[in-house]
Amino acid sequence: MSSLYHSVSQGDGSYAQLPPLPSHSRQSTSPAPPLPPRGLQHRSSSEADLQQLQENSLQLRNNDHGFREIIPLPRPLSMLDLAPQPTHGCLLRVAYQGVPGAYSEMAAGNAYPNCEAVPCEQFEAAFQAVEQWVVDRAVLPIENSLGGSIHRNYDLLLRHRLHIVGEVQLAVHHCLLGIPGVKKEELVRVLSHPQALAQCEHTLSKLNVIREAVDDTAGAAQFIAANNLRDTGAVASSRAAEIYGLEVLADGIQDDSDNVTRFLMLAREPIMPRTDRPFKTSITFTLEEGPGSLFKALAVFALRDLNLTKIESRPLRKRPLRVADDGSDGAKSVYFDYLFFVDFEASMAEQRAQNALRHLQEFATFLRVLGSYPMDVSIKACPTSQ
Repeated sequence: MSSLYHSVSQGDGSYAQLPPLPSHSRQSTSPAPPLPPRGLQHRSSSEADLQQLQENSLQLRNNDHGFREIIPLPRPLSMLDLAPQPTHGCLLRVAYQGVPGAYSEMAAGNAYPNCEAVPCEQFEAAFQAVEQWVVDRAVLPIENSLGGSIHRNYDLLLRHRLHIVGEVQLAVHHCLLGIPGVKKEELVRVLSHPQALAQCEHTLSKLNVIREAVDDTAGAAQFIAANNLRDTGAVASSRAAEIYGLEVLADGIQDDSDNVTRFLMLAREPIMPRTDRPFKTSITFTLEEGPGSLFKALAVFALRDLNLTKIESRPLRKRPLRVADDGSDGAKSVYFDYLFFVDFEASMAEQRAQNALRHLQEFATFLRVLGSYPMDVSIKACPTSQ
């Protein structure tokens, strides 16, 4: 899990940075301990405590005698941990971002049943784990039906040379978690990923709690359990409650029940495209600036009855701006240069898909196939507390 950071909703959808909160004990009703800022490399003593927690991730559960016992969990990989690992028989090792109990871990289990799910601190660590043969696959989110695209992973797809070999769609089911015995009305603050907090706006507003954004949902649950924060709740999955010994205070608290996240399955080598089942192909390309250039690019698919399921544009990082003449008066205009990501329904084994990309290549300045892979035509249900 990456460092937690402390920010509070201002009521308009944004989060403001706050100074550290006072310390917190188990018996005290004073505010909980501060959450360290995101991305700090040099940690204070309080931040070192959180680092120790990350290095010794725990699962808490009640044993047969009514006492809470501690079970070690795998520590998330950082980019410093990426050394070759010993093989574990024929068990497939699959990287995901977060800690045990994260929605990404569930997606990895749905994509590769019976795999060994390997947690990573950051998205980039998951990419590098596959490239350096630490793991066999990675399963990472690319878009959400409410929150939109995960731009960081679009950028990483271009930076790294992994191939998309599949996709999995997971229905997200948020729960409000807390320390056992606590009522939801007693909560003062709630921690979770910013998107999860936004997706539960209605419920959290009725509770009148402070919302604090952290890096991932399961990490919020882990933090609350490890510090026994009785005035703090987490928006996370019911599986996170089970792993960290928390209680589900409210089930299904998302504002919109149609909350689905699409994950990509990544590998070092592409798979062989086929025509005996529905396939999807993902590409990225750039175009010369000019009237109708994007129209011409998209027309190569329409002419061949290829259905586009996704189009995303990202400014080119190394060449984001272009200066061009705007007319005879010598005026200059500044344009963004864009990189386009497109998904379309077809296999690269189909002649029409090959012809479309040959046509696009005639005027595209750059073209790369990210993967041709089986479509996920179902939506996997997220476990509930029932």
